[in-house]
Amino acid sequence: MTKLYNKNSEIEKRRRLRQNITKAEKIIWDKIRDRQLENCKFRRQYSVDKFVIDFYSSELKLAIEYNYFAAT
Repeated sequence: MTKLYNKNSEIEKRRRLRQNITKAEKIIWDKIRDRQLENCKFRRQYSVDKFVIDFYSSELKLAIEYNYFAAT
């Protein structure tokens, strides 16, 4: 079975994205981290296949993707 989630090959990409967080992502992260939203754990820069999702909660099965280019 192929592993689709948080592939080792995407580690550096996810790390780089976490280190270069945008202002909007920081605002969102400050509101959802540490189980502040519905007492659910969110992860930053969670990868699924070749895509990296900005925020993901497995408990809610909710992915949040902020598109900087669409917002500008």
